[in-house]
Amino acid sequence: MSDIDAVFLDLDGTMYLGGDLIPGAIEFLNRCEQHGVKRFFLSNNSSRSVNQYLSKLKGLGIPATEDDVLLSTHDLLSWLSMNDVKETWLVGTEGMREMLEGKGIVTQSENPEYVVLGYDTEITYGKIATASIHMHNGVPMVASHPDMVCPSPDGGLPDTGAYMAMFEATTGVRPIHVCGKPEPGMILHKIEALGLKPERCAMVGDRLYTDMAMATRAGVMGVLVLSGEATEEDVAALPEGAEQYPALIVGSVDELLR
Repeated sequence: MSDIDAVFLDLDGTMYLGGDLIPGAIEFLNRCEQHGVKRFFLSNNSSRSVNQYLSKLKGLGIPATEDDVLLSTHDLLSWLSMNDVKETWLVGTEGMREMLEGKGIVTQSENPEYVVLGYDTEITYGKIATASIHMHNGVPMVASHPDMVCPSPDGGLPDTGAYMAMFEATTGVRPIHVCGKPEPGMILHKIEALGLKPERCAMVGDRLYTDMAMATRAGVMGVLVLSGEATEEDVAALPEGAEQYPALIVGSVDELLR
């Protein structure tokens, strides 16, 4: 990675697991600073707001500003704005609600234009039932990201993709659009704003179908860490030429920029 100017770092499974830092993560960030490599934190996890992420990063000893954090919720907000959507029914956390309502989007509309699905760690049967009723009445759904599981020290937890499967089983409805990784816009907008070249940037993450697929679509270097979801066996099982194939595989970020 000697020719890399910026790294986009997944969080869950890459920088930390649950409330615990990946060993060597802080030292890796220090090496980024020593080498003049810009670093940004990228997450499909839409359960937290930017402020909540900044608080968690600070609590783990990771310095970061609002501009350093790129979330699938940002991508979702761009999509809603592009489609002039103002009325929604949100299946999401209070942190996600805060970000949407901060942009003038109604999240508990009686006549929503869309059901918005995020990673709701505060989910209730009432939210599920109301969303299902809206979809039975023809309201389409948009989702913040496709992840099936959220990594944790105790194993994978149900994420937005699992909720999607539940709603499809209940209503027959699939999202008309899924935001976040692996869509490349999450990082290409920042790369363009910084005046960088994609081939001189790297996406570091623990998932093949989001992190590595996005790296390929964005034209950046894909670095897979084995500290989260994916395993070497998962890589070996990929078909030849798959977009999920990483350029580099390491045990964790502790091995990078040494």
